[in-house]
Amino acid sequence: MTMVSRTRSMLEGLVKEGSFKWLNKKRGIFDEEIEEMEQSPSAGKNWLPELSPPANVVVRRCSKILDLSIHQLQDNFDAEASESLKHKSNYARNFLEYCCFMTLSRSIQVAGYLEDNKFRRLTFDMMVSWEFPSDDCGTYSNVDGDVTVGIEAFSRIAPAIPIVANVIVSGKIFEVLAASTTDRLHFSVYDKYLIRLERAIRKLQSQSESSLLSSLRSARREKILEVDGTVTTQPVLEHVGMSTWPGRLTLTDHALYFEALRVVSYDKAKVYDLANELQQVIRPELTGPWGTRLFDKAVFYKSISLSEPVVMEFPELKGHTRRDYWLAIIREVLFAHKFLLKYRISGLERDEVLLKAIFGILRVQALREMSLTTPLSIEPLLIFNVCDQLPGGDLILEKLANMLTLGDGDRKRTLKSGNGMYSTSALSLASELGFVFGTSSSTTSDTRLVVGEIAVGKMTPLEKAVKEARSSYENVVQAQATVDGVKVDGIDTNLAVMKELLSPVTEIWNWIILLLNWENPLKSTAFCLISTYIIYRGWIGYALAALLILFALFMILTRYIGQGTPVDQLKVVAPPPMNTMEQLLAVQNAVSQVEELIQDGNIALLKGRALLLSIFPQATEKFALALLALALVLALLPVRYIVLLTFLETSTRYSPVRRASTERWTRRFRDWWFSIPAAPVLLERVGDDKKRR
Repeated sequence: MTMVSRTRSMLEGLVKEGSFKWLNKKRGIFDEEIEEMEQSPSAGKNWLPELSPPANVVVRRCSKILDLSIHQLQDNFDAEASESLKHKSNYARNFLEYCCFMTLSRSIQVAGYLEDNKFRRLTFDMMVSWEFPSDDCGTYSNVDGDVTVGIEAFSRIAPAIPIVANVIVSGKIFEVLAASTTDRLHFSVYDKYLIRLERAIRKLQSQSESSLLSSLRSARREKILEVDGTVTTQPVLEHVGMSTWPGRLTLTDHALYFEALRVVSYDKAKVYDLANELQQVIRPELTGPWGTRLFDKAVFYKSISLSEPVVMEFPELKGHTRRDYWLAIIREVLFAHKFLLKYRISGLERDEVLLKAIFGILRVQALREMSLTTPLSIEPLLIFNVCDQLPGGDLILEKLANMLTLGDGDRKRTLKSGNGMYSTSALSLASELGFVFGTSSSTTSDTRLVVGEIAVGKMTPLEKAVKEARSSYENVVQAQATVDGVKVDGIDTNLAVMKELLSPVTEIWNWIILLLNWENPLKSTAFCLISTYIIYRGWIGYALAALLILFALFMILTRYIGQGTPVDQLKVVAPPPMNTMEQLLAVQNAVSQVEELIQDGNIALLKGRALLLSIFPQATEKFALALLALALVLALLPVRYIVLLTFLETSTRYSPVRRASTERWTRRFRDWWFSIPAAPVLLERVGDDKKRR
């Protein structure tokens, strides 16, 4: 029996035995190609028994694009891959990834590849086959021919196309796309996303090729990422001091430009640089008429190159999504340049970093155009915004910098031209998308020297750092949820909760005061003798260590004894409800008490100033003599004895033997303190003069 007939018999037997039962229900996305492979005279050459039917179909498509036979691809993989990648347990998936990375690297070198429906379908089918690379992986869901993919498959294949996703934010992109489909991504949504992404690319190209700000942008070949304020119904307002001007706001990959609108034209653009270290501060801001702070719809910008801060307002009838979008993309460009300056990245690697920021903004623009059912949060979709917020985000940036700054020898060993063991880099797409960065991209023929973010069959250090940061972030979110759940309203209620929480500390403090006041002479004597012995022997450090050990043991015992039992809730007796007027009076009383404390503190400082300036000579002389005596004690006595004397003086102050003398000396000190005058103060009302002028 020939090889062709044996393969055909094997395929027919699999169908009869039910291994392809999913084919008997309804026509799926791979059915036609599987039947074609089955009926082909070269069926044996087109089918690998290690792979599942979907994986065989995808590998066959890859072989056609690469102009290599399936067995040639397999031979190349076996020759280049390490032994761990060729282990039987993961061979099918690793070989499939190898074919996918090779094919995608070739496919994205063609201009307009996102417009090709076959390319979009192929990338989605790669994700489907990745979930079921071999027959022992089970069967995939196929309902009315509508196959879906999960987050792991998307996060593995999509970042191999740098414009579609990135390792750092791929999970969030998937969550946005699959929000309305029970955490499974349908091809229709994925296809729409890629179409919108292609539109965003064309918009970027047309804006960057336009004459808008061409004289200012030409030196650094800046790309225009976003323009706003051109529609009269949606202006952008620039606030500088008390002046306000409508105008056009433009963001490039290096700076922010604002052109004030005059009658029929725009003024010369003001440049707010984002590429240099100018200690920029960019944050949300409140605006309103006559300097009031009413509307949360603006972006605050400040740098050392400006004499006063600038506020860009984005008016809209409802919400502040427009402002949030601009705030996020401005920060993305700023954070990207801060990353470049921190790690001193230049050349090809600098272009790669800027492309990562640009691609992130393009992805956000595509998602904003999709009319999603859930509100779109911008920051989690942008690489450098995410790293600024995530716990351990600095470690992600460190791994990214290490990946970008590999030595030339390491790069060539890591990424041989065309071997497909790594995904392609963002810079590989620059020429196809019409991007030119400075001189590095145009003069270098081999842009593939920048290593991709995904490796066949293993997690790169960057992926590991992202995974750890995401895990830590989930813990932070859970902790924050508990914090939000226990917040209560009202000053009186919060004070009641605080009082209950501090009750153990209050009890300990009351117990210490009880000992120091010698209300129970036996306990106070024992406390004084034990503490004196500890201080004399120099065991203070050991005593503190023993106290910390007791706390640790208590927590450990509580952890294991109370494991699985619900945490006891803190019971707080809520005070009677207060109306608005009572709450205002309570606030006023609290402010008055704080004011009195500040006044007392100022008086003490002014009396100290009077002592230093000898305004009251008799008091100054006594104070100077006391300082000299204290200096002699500090200079002559060891620290241990100073601590011992201080403790004995404090702990025996109200003992029966010393109580009368303590009260007498306290009275004398109070009389002396009250006799010291405060240093004079002159208040100049500068603000009142300005207001009158």
